[in-house]
Amino acid sequence: MTENYPEAEAAVYLERPSGKFSYLKNFDSIISDYSEDKSYDLCICLDCSDTLRFGDAVKYFNTAKKSLCVDHHITNLRYAEENVVEDKASSTCEIIYGLLEEEKISKAVAECIYTGIIHDTGVFKYDCTSAGTMEVAGKLMAKGIDFSNIIDDSFYRKTYVQNQILGRALLESIVFHDGRFIFSAISRKDMDFYGVTGADMDGIIDQLRVTEGVECAIFLYETSVREYKVSLRSTTDLDVSRAAVYFGGGGHKKAAGCTMTGSIHDVINNLSDQLVKQLN
Repeated sequence: MTENYPEAEAAVYLERPSGKFSYLKNFDSIISDYSEDKSYDLCICLDCSDTLRFGDAVKYFNTAKKSLCVDHHITNLRYAEENVVEDKASSTCEIIYGLLEEEKISKAVAECIYTGIIHDTGVFKYDCTSAGTMEVAGKLMAKGIDFSNIIDDSFYRKTYVQNQILGRALLESIVFHDGRFIFSAISRKDMDFYGVTGADMDGIIDQLRVTEGVECAIFLYETSVREYKVSLRSTTDLDVSRAAVYFGGGGHKKAAGCTMTGSIHDVINNLSDQLVKQLN
């Protein structure tokens, strides 16, 4: 926006992203402190299926004169004044590309959009990837982006402690329901021991997902006492978004998430009860 509309004042509110994305233009301008009371003419909500995902930043949505939601989640509630929701799209970034004037997309903007696409498609391997997705990716590559390093540095590369917590999660994973399900959990105590945050958990659920014979992978980590952030992945027609929505979350048929409370045993039992209903 600042490139083509320099007269407009724009602010990006987002939970602090991992430093591996620092190559993106204006990364340091992201605001993760929502204490300032400020109102805007327009609030653009990206990749959020409902306002519960906003956390404390919801006040900027509530006080904005107008609102626009751009999303690709099948569970989107169409909560904004204007909604552009395409649940068949690979990613919100693919939709954004279609909303922009191609000739006005700079290399810096192309880097941002390409990054979003590769992370939502698992570097083009998830079945949400379409021929149209690949066509958009090709046009972004033509902008001169360093697509190879973007993939390596933001998707595959991990720090030493990230590898350690990944190893811990895999070592302590458990298969159940005749080997069709797998789960792993990381406690707050473990996170403090390794010095990691939620941002360091990238890739764990995807590694669990590719375990041979597994149809559903579940990963959870403790965000506060007896509260867990849950990620779900399916390798079959099992719709994990139905279970996520049941517990107040959302997502896609094969990738979803929610927040749950209780013991690890409670969370896994309650989730598996909902998932097994589909199998039966």
